[in-house]
Amino acid sequence: MVDFWDEVLGFCHVITAEVGDYLIAKLGTVAGEEKSDGSLVTECDQWSDDRIRDAIRQQFPSHGVLSEETEHLFPDNDWCWIIDPIDGTTNFTRGLPLWGISLGLLYKGVPVFGYVLIPMIKQSFYGYWTGDSGLDMPTGAYCNGNAIRVSTDATSGNHFFNLCARSIQVLQTPVPAKIRMLGVATYNVLTVAMGAALGGVEATPKIWDIAAVWAIVQAAGATWKPLETQPIFPLQVGRDYGGRSFPTLVVARPDLLPVFEPLVQCIVR
Repeated sequence: MVDFWDEVLGFCHVITAEVGDYLIAKLGTVAGEEKSDGSLVTECDQWSDDRIRDAIRQQFPSHGVLSEETEHLFPDNDWCWIIDPIDGTTNFTRGLPLWGISLGLLYKGVPVFGYVLIPMIKQSFYGYWTGDSGLDMPTGAYCNGNAIRVSTDATSGNHFFNLCARSIQVLQTPVPAKIRMLGVATYNVLTVAMGAALGGVEATPKIWDIAAVWAIVQAAGATWKPLETQPIFPLQVGRDYGGRSFPTLVVARPDLLPVFEPLVQCIVR
C-alpha cells in the first residue's frame, strides 16, 4: 500500500499545481453567478472541476468521484474522491489571494486522505487519517512537507477563533479569543490544524468543503465536533449530497469543547 499512497500524494501535487497555475492567471478577471444556495460559481470553477475529474479518471479509473459542480450522488465505489474545484470563489472573483483547491479521498464512505492547495500563498496541506478503516497507510498531517500539530495554548485575547459568514450570530455572546473570518471553509479549519487558531466554526459547509480537511485536521490532533446529532460519515451510496449542509465545530483540543461549543449552538437552532 505504500506505493499507492505515494501515487496518491504525487497525483495531488501535480494536478493541484496545474490547476492552481491556471486559476492564478484568471484571478479577479471572471464574474460569478449566484447558485441556489447563495454561493458563487464561475467558468473557472467548472474548468477546474472538469480538469480534476478527467485526471482522476485517467490515473484512478476504478475510483468514484463526487464534485461540487457536477456529480452530487455518492457512488458505489470503495474509493471515492470528493472535489472542491475552488474553495473561496467569492474571494477568487474579487481578486483576493485566499482561496484553495480541495481533494478528499474516501474509503468505504469515510475520508482517509485530504489535500488542499492554497496557490497564492504557496501552502499545500495534506494528511492521512486511518480512523477505523483498517488500512495500512501513512499517518500525520503536513504543510509544505513539514509536520503540523494543533496548538497547546490556553485561550486568550491574542488567540484566534474563526467564523464563517453564516455564523456571525455567535458574536452576540463574548468570545474568549480574537475573531477572524477568512472566507474559505477549508482554510478556516486548516488554521486550527497548523496551530494558528484555537478553533473554527462552519455553519453550512457542504460535503466538498469538509471531506479533505476531515482527514487533515484530525491527523494534526484537532477535535472535530459535528453540530447535529447525525454522524457525517460514512456517506451513503446513492444519496444526493448537493443540498446537505454539515454544521461543524473544530477545536485544537477536547478541553476547548466546553469553551466554544456553547457559543456556536445558536447556528443550528
